[in-house]
Amino acid sequence: MFESLAEKLEAIFKKLRGRGLLKEEDVDAALKEVRLALLEADVNFRVVKDFIFKVKEKAVGREVLESLTPGQQVIKIVNEELCALLGGTNTRIQLSPNPPTVIMMVGLHGSGKTTTSAKLASFFKKEGRRPMLVAADLQRPAAIDQLITLGSQIDIPVFHSRDMKDPAALCKESLDKAKADARDVLIIDTAGRLHIDDSLMGELRRLRDAVLPKETIFVADAMTGQDAVNIARNFNEQIGVDGIILTKMDGDARGGAAISIRAITGKPIKFVGVGEKVDMLEPFYPDRIASRILGMGDILSFIEQAQKTFEHKEAEKLQEKIAAESFTFDDLKEQLRKIRGMGPLENILNMIPGANKMKGLAVDDRELIKVEAVINSMTLAERRNHNLLNGSRRKRIAMGSGTTAADVNRVVKQYVELKKMLKMFKGGKGFKLPKFLPF
Repeated sequence: MFESLAEKLEAIFKKLRGRGLLKEEDVDAALKEVRLALLEADVNFRVVKDFIFKVKEKAVGREVLESLTPGQQVIKIVNEELCALLGGTNTRIQLSPNPPTVIMMVGLHGSGKTTTSAKLASFFKKEGRRPMLVAADLQRPAAIDQLITLGSQIDIPVFHSRDMKDPAALCKESLDKAKADARDVLIIDTAGRLHIDDSLMGELRRLRDAVLPKETIFVADAMTGQDAVNIARNFNEQIGVDGIILTKMDGDARGGAAISIRAITGKPIKFVGVGEKVDMLEPFYPDRIASRILGMGDILSFIEQAQKTFEHKEAEKLQEKIAAESFTFDDLKEQLRKIRGMGPLENILNMIPGANKMKGLAVDDRELIKVEAVINSMTLAERRNHNLLNGSRRKRIAMGSGTTAADVNRVVKQYVELKKMLKMFKGGKGFKLPKFLPF
């Protein structure tokens, strides 16, 4: 996400930082490059024009040009304006004071609407809510089956009917069922088409009028770029939407849709889908996204993601093992599993400031799987005492794990280096492991 744009902006700002005092023509030259980078990232040209105008208006002021660090001042302005362009602050889905809160999911076929409905239900369940899903796409039996399958995976009920032909009537019944079962969030997965047509919009309006949703959420495929922006605007004009969820953000290195869609529609992006798994839905924080785009990382999201994965009591047990110098291969395997549970490594690294600048940094999740396979091929005694691992044992482990002797040697070397590092940290007075870190 935003990989290409981040690299280009980083190169532009590096030139600015390297200068002493800035002249107006220096700012103009830099903003010309920023404009080109945004356009190449598939940001709407009107949005780019307005953005550059606002940045220039602030960046050529005397307090910037004559400041001690004018380059950093310009970057600060770009960051502030980019954050404002993306929406300023995180906007949550509004819950009704009188449950259930009805959320209607709309969008074209193929945008990820059904999967996103399940992801949103899972998100609310983790927050302590009692959601229910509604399969209101009666045109495609496969959509009903898909939602039922997803619902069973996350243990959330799905209201559906294979006999009813009227989605509005189905949704009215689902509302009664949600009230009877004390479900406080009702998420309706509506029908989609390959393109916008009158019959689709008419059906969505009838459904909207039947259940009066608290929020109508437009689900857009970020991979479609400016098409997603135009479709969102069309849905907003004909149906009225309250917010947007962008899917497949992990597959779009440009990110132009995310930057444009808020400005064009005036509607906030509330969540982004960052992977296929049902828990890979993240709240959209404009300030954090702006920070990522400008190569500054997103350490807050990293900490939050880690805190979801690493339990406080487990961290204390690990602390005790490190203090007693009894950190084993089994402990290493457990920590690696937890790291994998945080999501794709590439996504995690993108949150860490400066990680994108580290050359040769491996981001292949398969490497963690390989390490686990090597550890699993060790005997219990070997996992507890790495000094037993002579040449013949390492050869046996390589054969058993489907790896090479070089792979086994590398795993052992990394483990030994990690133990040394932990021992060094333990020697520090009053040392305590950060609760959000895996080691």
